Amino acid sequence: MHVPAGSVGIGGPQTGVYPLATPGGWQLIGHTSLSLFDPACDEPILLRPGDSVRFVPQKEGVC
Repeated sequence: MHVPAGSVGIGGPQTGVYPLATPGGWQLIGHTSLSLFDPACDEPILLRPGDSVRFVPQKEGVC
């Protein structure tokens, strides 16, 4: 299955965001428009190991 960049998925006990378009197999639960990886930037990676991320619905009543 082809997964678009920015897709949010659950795989077992983990939740992750696909930084690039790639094949994948996790259960997709959402999408973010944030660019998590941009090789042209001085700091190309937005998130680092140990960072905390909170996912919130974009629309009231939509999970």
